[in-house]
Amino acid sequence: MAYKCTICNKKSKSGNAVSHSHKSSKRKFKPNLQKINIMLDGKKIHTYVCTKCIKSGRIVKAIPNKRTA
Repeated sequence: MAYKCTICNKKSKSGNAVSHSHKSSKRKFKPNLQKINIMLDGKKIHTYVCTKCIKSGRIVKAIPNKRTA
């Protein structure tokens, strides 16, 4: 599975890691993804969602199943 948000398709970006002497080398900027249960098209899905989508209310969290002892 690709490391990207299911809702907004946010994924890793590449950039430069710049040292004190301004030498640069490639690095990756990764999004803050959380693995949560959401309701998508009436189905319960366990997937990766970025924190921006969680905070803005673009998703509906799935209600957890009640455990019976």
